[in-house]
Amino acid sequence: MKKRSFIVSLIIVGLYLTSTAFAGEKVHWGYSGHEGPEYWGKLNPKFSPCSKGRNQSPINLTGMIEGELLPITVNYQAGGNEILNNGHTIQVNYMPGSTINVNGDQFELKQFHFHSPSENIIEGKSYPMEAHFVHADKKGNLAVIAIMFKGGDKNAELEKAWIQMPEKSGQKNVLPKHIDANILLPQNRDYYRFNGSLTTPPCSEGVWWLVIKQIATASKEQIEQFSHTMRHPNNRPVQPVNARMILK
Repeated sequence: MKKRSFIVSLIIVGLYLTSTAFAGEKVHWGYSGHEGPEYWGKLNPKFSPCSKGRNQSPINLTGMIEGELLPITVNYQAGGNEILNNGHTIQVNYMPGSTINVNGDQFELKQFHFHSPSENIIEGKSYPMEAHFVHADKKGNLAVIAIMFKGGDKNAELEKAWIQMPEKSGQKNVLPKHIDANILLPQNRDYYRFNGSLTTPPCSEGVWWLVIKQIATASKEQIEQFSHTMRHPNNRPVQPVNARMILK
């Protein structure tokens, strides 16, 4: 049973880290029409968790319970070295060696990407953009730090990536100035935690979600640049919380 769980974890992390699950197959998914979120579970049998899962993401975070959460220990280096437009999001790939520690478990940062408008909603409030920092431990378990962005001052660290943002799907550019994800994170790392899933097909479950409470800022122009490049909203609608606890 442990071996089987390990294999499943490796499959999940492989799908999420590419952020282009099944892109090489003739299974196309998107955010509208008959390829949109309400149809994902029907596009491929492997996508069945999208419609049948009980712990899906994103969610509306309400009714938080005091959980005495331990701080997230962040050990990031300036390792964001390339930026990719995969047709579904803009993704910054990260070099090995940057980690977080959560409840004694260590996870390595693999990539971060963006959604607009935000996928998760906090007490009914949506934000114009959300970043997902995707981490994996040695067993393939995933932990995602989610950061909400509101309009405000220009984000200098984000701009290092934005000036190299590929306009066309499938394009990848090298980042001459490596991104430091530690600078992108808000100074206050207090967070909400819940168990969820990938927010894109195949919607596999078993993902730790760590939603930072403090809201980051990006300029109106930076948010609009992302939306213009995507040419469509790329947020999955919120999913039922069901019996899950949301800790704070």
